[in-house]
Amino acid sequence: MSGRRLKRGLSEADRALWAHYAAQVAPLRGRARPDLPPMPVVEAPVQARAAAAAPPPPPRMLHAPVITVGAAPAGLDARRWTALRRGKLRPERTLDLHGHRAHEAHGLVRAFLASALADGVRCVCIVTGKGDRAEGGVLRREFPHWLNAPDLRPLVLGAAHPHRAGTGAVHLLLRRART
Repeated sequence: MSGRRLKRGLSEADRALWAHYAAQVAPLRGRARPDLPPMPVVEAPVQARAAAAAPPPPPRMLHAPVITVGAAPAGLDARRWTALRRGKLRPERTLDLHGHRAHEAHGLVRAFLASALADGVRCVCIVTGKGDRAEGGVLRREFPHWLNAPDLRPLVLGAAHPHRAGTGAVHLLLRRART
């Protein structure tokens, strides 16, 4: 940067606004108040007026809490959560995502969970793999986001890695199918 400042004057609206503000302040002894220019009328854009007139929409309520892999979910008793977290609940089905690209894997997870729920399966295992980097692979990073999508979040009650060192697999406890 050259360090030069651009000289910019005040617009008429800025001058009028300043003059109205200055009129509220008592002038120093021996000085007179400046004459006030007319206050410009600035009309709000049509969209802003419509937004101000309409009441705000109600907050969007989510039906299911956010799913965090490894965090105890609300509504699950401690014994069942401990069994899921320690790998004592044996999965009835397993989906291995090794070798799949992210968009393919996302579709497979959605179809797998829908099928398992339809068949009344309660515990499933999804293997994402650990990945080859320190932060994990793409599937492992994206998997929690997929679980929190509006169509999958109501299906899953809890998610945990069944072993401390085995972060490449996630056991999911599915909600019971509503009839």
